[in-house]
Amino acid sequence: MTADEIIDYCLSKPGAYVDFPFGFIPVCVKVKKRLFAQLYPHEDDYKITLNCDRLAGEFYRDLYPKTVVRGYHCPPVQQPYFNTIHLNGVVSDDELKRMIDHSYSTVIKKLPEAMQKELPDDAEK
Repeated sequence: MTADEIIDYCLSKPGAYVDFPFGFIPVCVKVKKRLFAQLYPHEDDYKITLNCDRLAGEFYRDLYPKTVVRGYHCPPVQQPYFNTIHLNGVVSDDELKRMIDHSYSTVIKKLPEAMQKELPDDAEK
């Protein structure tokens, strides 16, 4: 997937929007001020960091060693809950979409119930 396709897919999620809290890179996609995708569109180091639960994180790291790694920029205590996926063609587009879906859902589930209710009914909970 191209960077634009990834951003478009992320933005198809209810309440999702692009933000640049760290400068132009990474391109951050948030819902209710919470990050669920951080895209690094560098040609020589194309990757995305996504939220995950511990089990999903381990599953994907085991399934795609060296391609899916713990969140590279996260402090050690947070690393099990973030995966960085090197977008080198090893992970299929459909699998990447599932990872994005999981990240979005993980963030939504952590929101206070009142904030969850503010999202459209089709938001994944």
